[in-house]
Amino acid sequence: MARTQGSHSDITGPRVRDTALRLFARHGYAAVSMRQIAREVGVQAGALYNYTPDKQSLLFDLLKGHMDDLLAAHAAQPDAGAPLAELEQFARFHIRFHHDRPDAVFISYMELRNLTPENFEVIEGLRRSYEDRLEAILRRGVEAGVFDVAEPKIAAMAVIAMLTGVNTWFREGGRLSLPEVEEIYWDMVHRAVATSPPQHPA
Repeated sequence: MARTQGSHSDITGPRVRDTALRLFARHGYAAVSMRQIAREVGVQAGALYNYTPDKQSLLFDLLKGHMDDLLAAHAAQPDAGAPLAELEQFARFHIRFHHDRPDAVFISYMELRNLTPENFEVIEGLRRSYEDRLEAILRRGVEAGVFDVAEPKIAAMAVIAMLTGVNTWFREGGRLSLPEVEEIYWDMVHRAVATSPPQHPA
């Protein structure tokens, strides 16, 4: 199928993904048609298939892209050293990364049910990889005697759920800044897992 005149794959492809992300987050995956995405992008409906085989593939690419970016960005963090510093780094990183991507975070949780079983398995595997990184930090802390956690795997999932929750209520321009929110959440995470309370400057 011919592309609409003036369109370019290196420009239109990202526009297709960005538009689909916005529409899926606003209206829900099931309510959005390929024709609607094409209209928003500014290409003919048939031309959209030059950039994605179908709507399911588009959803999968968005969710996988988000997880790939998350894992790569976390892996690029500098070595924090001790488990307590690693945990603080993880908490602050998670809040900042997800704050910058509200639509991607929203569909990553709300639209998992719309993936095919095969695609769901891939995304779940990537999510487990991220959870495993936090679990490993908690286990190192338990071994070092600085964390008191009976079930590191469950604790990791609970911490991630708490940190991701910032996206549901935080808005720029509110009473608290993002760094202040980071500080509050880090204090809560620390108190939830540490053997001793956090030390604050006098």
